[in-house]
This record gives sequence, C-alpha cells and structure tokens, in this order.
Amino acid sequence: MVHYSSRKWPIILGVILVALVVAMLVIWIVNQASSQQWGMLILGAIFFSLVLIGVVLYFILTIKEVNLSRRQANFIDAVTHELKSPIASIKLYLQTLDMREVDLEQQREFHRFMLEDVQRLDALIDHLLVAARLDFEEQEEAPRDVDAVDCLTHCVDIVSRRFQLQPEQVQMDLVPCTVHARNRDLEMIFTNLLDNAAKYAGENPKIHVQVRPGGIDRVIIRISDNGRGVRFEVRRKIFQRFFRGGSELVRTTVGTGLGLYLVRSLVKKAKGKISVNNRGPFSGATFEVELPGRMIEAAQQPPTPEQPAENLTPQHSAETPPSPHT
Repeated sequence: MVHYSSRKWPIILGVILVALVVAMLVIWIVNQASSQQWGMLILGAIFFSLVLIGVVLYFILTIKEVNLSRRQANFIDAVTHELKSPIASIKLYLQTLDMREVDLEQQREFHRFMLEDVQRLDALIDHLLVAARLDFEEQEEAPRDVDAVDCLTHCVDIVSRRFQLQPEQVQMDLVPCTVHARNRDLEMIFTNLLDNAAKYAGENPKIHVQVRPGGIDRVIIRISDNGRGVRFEVRRKIFQRFFRGGSELVRTTVGTGLGLYLVRSLVKKAKGKISVNNRGPFSGATFEVELPGRMIEAAQQPPTPEQPAENLTPQHSAETPPSPHT
C-alpha cells in the first residue's frame, strides 16, 4: 500500500495550478481578447479554477481516507495481539496447574500473573468502550474536586506494577492540589500517560511526574520519560484515533493507538489542554496537561495531632483510596 504521509503537497500543487491558470488567462485577455469577450472569459476562468480546486480537495479527501484505512488496519492487528497475548498466558498457567503438582508459593505466583493479565484485558476493554462512547456519552458522574496527588500516586502504583518499575525509577515532584474533573477520567488520563512513558522510555526507564500551579484556578501536570522523544512532524498526529507509526507486523511496542486519543479527548472534555515537547535531542518526551484546579493551602490540609480539626477550613476530599506508596 502507498503511504501518504502529508496533505501539504496536494495543496501547494493546487494553489500553483490555480495561480498559473489565472495568470495565463489574464495575459491572454489583455493581449488578444476584445472587450465583448471579457465577461465570458472571466466566467470561464472562475469556473476552471473551481474545477481545479475541486480536484485538489477530492485528492486531499482520498489521502485522508487512505490514511484512516491504514490506521484502522493497524488498530485491528494491535487489538488482536493485545487480546491474544494475555489469553495465551492465562491458558498456559491454567494448563500448568492442571497437568502437574505445583507448590503453594508457585501457585500464588501463577495467580498473581493471571490476575495481571486479566487486569490488562480489563483495561483494554475499558479503552475500547470509552472510545466508542466518547462522542455520544452523557456525563453520568458530575465533575468534582479530586485530590490530584492521591490520584497520581494511585496511577503510578498501577503502572509500576504493570512494568515492574522500581521506586527509584519514578521520581515524583508533587504539590498538594485538587483538579476539577471526573475521577474516572482523571485516572484514565494519568494511567495512559504513565503507561506511554514507561513503554517508550529507554532501556533503564526513568519517569518524572511533576505537579505545579498554572495560573488562576489552573493546575499543570507534567509526565516525562528518558526515551527518544517524539518527532516534530508527528506531535499532532499522535493524538489522532488509531494513530501508531509504522506497521503492526514489525512493531515491538504494544498498544492500540487509542491511549493518547483518549487522553486528548478526556482532557478537552474537562476543559483542559495537552501538549508534548522533547526535553532535548534523544532525551525523552514531556507531556504537559493543564486542567482546572487549585492548590491546597496549608490551612486546608488534613489536621496534624497538634492542630485541632475544628479550626480548619473544610475542603473537598477525593474518594480515591490511599496508594501503597503512602
């Protein structure tokens, strides 16, 4: 299949052709046409220019359809792989348990591996359901103030267990704050960004998570990795539905092409913004998310034993359970 990577050249070609047609007709009119023919010639020039513009637009739409078809084919291949791998793993563990005696410790280890595979399948199905309903779903849960530190810590714990990251591989620089969003959406945003950072980091993954104030009633969350970064020409494309560079037949990094699309859509739904930049040449990417929220002042934080609770200003508390890191 021919890979069309850009719509820039058809647009440039169309503009050049239209300009040449108009220039040639103007020169011909000035040199040869009589005043009686000007009206018909001008109408003809306009009509011919519109035909050229229509051809160029048709070419652009055709390229977009080809790109979409290629991404959908890659998506089907990726989902097939993502579904088959954990199922094959679970099947292998169950067959091992059924065919031979396994000591209790190894049984527990097998059960842990199978649970991780089930969680991987559950996350994939959640992504597919959210992506399918994103444009039509009415918000069942109203946005509320969610403790961003608790939510981030919980998501870091999930991704660390999934990729077997050690505590020193994830650096967290957090300040107490709340984000006004749906808790489920916030968890999916953070988990997908952390998952992406872990997948595309270097051989010795290093992830940096930072939370900072972003102005009046805004909070900025940055998630960085130590991979090769994101090429400039694909920084907008990576947020498109199904987009993944290359072919699924030769790609080694797992994924479906839905993660960053869901992140961008959920951030937009929460009235936020997302951007990606490289930390430097071949030094990793930084995803920056700006969301509505506010810093938690010292007087609003949970009371210490020396500080009575009745003297504090009440605050909204997140329902996210405490993370094992705390």
